[in-house]
Parts: sequence; C-alpha cells; structure tokens
Amino acid sequence: MFHGVAKALTATSFTSVSRGVLFGIRQYCKKTATKLRVSEALLGAELGENVKVQGWVRSVRPQKTNTFLHVNDGSSLLSLQVVAGPQLNDPLLTFGSAVEVTGTLKKSPHQKQPVELEADQIHIVGECNPVDFPFKIKERHGLEYIRQFPHLRCRTNAFSSLLRIRSEATAAIHSYFRDNGFTQIHTPIITSNDCEGAGELFQVEPSGPEVEKDGNFFSVPAFLTVSGQLHLEVMSGAFSRVYTFGPTFRAENSQSRRHLAEFFMVEAEISFTQSLEDLTKVMEDMFRSATEHVLAHCVEDVDLFHKHVTPGHRDTVDAMVSKRFPVITYNEAIDILNHSSEKFAFPTNWGCDLMTEHEKYLVKHCGNIPVFVTDYPYDLKPFYARDNQDHPKHTAAAVDLLVPGVGELCGGSLREERLDRLSARLEEAGLEDAYSWYLDLRRFGSVPHGGFGLGFERYLQCILGVDNIKDVIPFPRFSHSCLL
Repeated sequence: MFHGVAKALTATSFTSVSRGVLFGIRQYCKKTATKLRVSEALLGAELGENVKVQGWVRSVRPQKTNTFLHVNDGSSLLSLQVVAGPQLNDPLLTFGSAVEVTGTLKKSPHQKQPVELEADQIHIVGECNPVDFPFKIKERHGLEYIRQFPHLRCRTNAFSSLLRIRSEATAAIHSYFRDNGFTQIHTPIITSNDCEGAGELFQVEPSGPEVEKDGNFFSVPAFLTVSGQLHLEVMSGAFSRVYTFGPTFRAENSQSRRHLAEFFMVEAEISFTQSLEDLTKVMEDMFRSATEHVLAHCVEDVDLFHKHVTPGHRDTVDAMVSKRFPVITYNEAIDILNHSSEKFAFPTNWGCDLMTEHEKYLVKHCGNIPVFVTDYPYDLKPFYARDNQDHPKHTAAAVDLLVPGVGELCGGSLREERLDRLSARLEEAGLEDAYSWYLDLRRFGSVPHGGFGLGFERYLQCILGVDNIKDVIPFPRFSHSCLL
C-alpha cells in the first residue's frame, strides 16, 4: 500500500505535501510557544524563539505601518515593547487591557530597550475602557490620589514598585534571621493577653445563630494580637534565638501618617543576654542587611521612588547604611531637647515620653541617621522591662531605634527575669492572676533574655522616604476605613 501511495505522489504533489507539513510544524510551534515573564524576556531569555507573554498594556502607540505596545506583568518595573503589524490592530487594544501576545523575541534596534517582541498574534483577555479607568496613560499620579483606589492602585508604576520592594524586603529579613541562627515561630493572631498593656485591643467574638449567648467562644475574652513578644518569650525557654514576622493589631483611633490598625511587625527574642548592646547589634545589622539587599535587588523600583516620589532621599539612605548608629541615653536625649532652640508642642522634662517631634529632632541632631535611645524611665515601660535599679532616677533597660522621617522604628528591652521583682510589678498592676503562666517561665529554667519589635511599614517609609504609612501597605486599615 505504501508503494502505491508513493507512486501516486508526483513532484508537484510532494512539494504541496511538504509545504503542508512545514505549515503544520510552524502552527504546532506557535501553539507550544515558550511562556515567559516580562522580566525574563527583557534579560534575553529565548532570544530568536517563539514565545508567549501575558500582561497588561501600559501604553499604545499606533503608527501607519505598525502598532507599538508596552506590556507589563508585574515582574519588573520595565515593560516589554511589542511590535504589531497593521493586521493585528484592534480598537479594543487599549491602555489597561489584559493581553496575551505570541511572537518572536528579537534584539531591539533602539537603545532604550534591549529586546522587543515581534507579534504574530495578540489575544485580548480583558478589555479596559481608558475613559473610565481612573489612571491615565501619560499622567504621573501621586500616592495620595491612587490611595483612593485600593482595588486598582497596583496597576500603577509607583505602587507596583512598592509591592516588589516590600516582597524583597520581607525575603531579606527572613534571610537575615536564618543566616544568624534564629528559629522562626508562628505566634498566634488570636490571644488572651495584652502584651503592651495599653488596652488598645480588638476583641474577637464569633457571629452566627449557633453562638452561645452565655459565654465566650474560648471561655475567656480573646483579642487580636498587639504583639507576639510574650509567645516568643515562651519559646526563648527552649531556643536561644527566635523571631516572628506577622500581622499585629492596635485599636488606636488615629488618623496619623505613621499609625495603622493592622500592620506587620518583625519581633525577635534572644536568650542568655544581659546587655542592651546584644539587642542593638541585631537591630542595626538587620536594618543594614535588609536595606543593602533591597538596594541591590530592586534598583529600578527604588530609583523610581528616590527620583520621582521622594527626590533626594537616596543620600539619606546611603548615609544610614554606611555609618554606625550612635547610642545616647534617655537622660542625654532630654538634655539635648532642653538645650535646643526648637519650640516643641509637648514638654521635654525628665519622665515624659518622647513624642514624634522629639524623636525627629534627636535624629537630626545626631546627623540625620538612625540613633538608639536607651534607659528610659521605669514607669514609662511595660511590666516585663528589666529594672536597672538605679537611683535617684529610676530607669529600665529599654531601647528605641529612631530613624529619619519616621521617629521610632524599633522598641525593645531586656526582660525582667528575677522572679521576685516581676511578681511585685505584676501585683502592683493587678495582673498577677492573668500572668501566672508568665511567672512560671521564671520559676523553671529562666535565663536573662531580651528582645525587640520593628514596624515593617515604618521601615519601608524610612528607606523610601514615603510620608504616609498608608502608602506602603497593600490594603491599609485605620479608624473609619476598612475598604475591601
């Protein structure tokens, strides 16, 4: 049978079949195009090959012979230029639309981009009406404007850059702790204790028809956590170095530029330490390590902020990572404030808590780089802070890290490991029953230890120079606002 078919094939028919086979191969190759992220395509992956890119149109420039698109998928600040012939022109191909482009990745003849995608096919996945879309193609929208659209602001260059920086900074912090012998602990979000003792708690209560009316779901009042510190202290009885990184909640009725009802906190606890220097070293090293990592791995994204959102801030960041952080005591801080010609809204007498205006002034006084303030008045700190037993000025072994543009970034202390003193402090505060378990930690194999917490959003404000904390978190939660 095969010989019969072969004899039937003339030269013309063989050529026709060959062309058909080649066409089929080409079609198969197109169907099996290599899928690339935009960041991979820009690096020249699969150069000269048939590839597929999916993303959103950031610009459209129709010309007589070709239409030029820029497509972005969030993997890079830079977009991939797509060159489409007139046969692919489509009125639905607009700014903001979602597309899938298949074609050949080639070197670009223009210096502004290393490669471009010569399109064979453009499939419009999701339409976008540019008239109704709140972001316009040739406008640079400010952070305050795009904050009005929490469901759409990730489509802008500034906020997509922020999210990539946030992701990379998260990875850098985890990497620092892993490389320095810390064990990560997943501390609970629902808790029965108030670590800070300020009473700014969100109470957790179930809803639904089956809820018991005469009791709590957990048999005790439960709250959203304000800190994972006490749970880390539990773990520090078996691990010498632990940390946690997760959401925390404060029911502060505040509309300030540096407070949120929900934010992320990095917290660490170190056992077998009796020195604040052990804590300040970890704080400083973590800050420097994470910042250097972000500067090295998010070059274009950080540059966007430092050039267009917060011009001139890069010099401040470079100074922060290149200089050692000075250390001053609370006593010295009060002396600096009292000898200042600055007019403060809040008093600066010994025993007062440092307010944001005081913190920012101290940072400037110390060269506009981060500064540690240690040994605060004992009465200003929570029950767990270690008593320095100094007289006549009674202080606690506590430390805050103050940074440019923000004020307080980190707060920490040595913990009171002496059972008699801790028992007296809890009894004085009327908390001895609620924290009997905490006293057990001191009864059974207790060691000197200490720890700190860092506000992650404030850290991002600090390195990017962003004025409002609501602009460095995907979905800000604050009083009278819980959108989405």
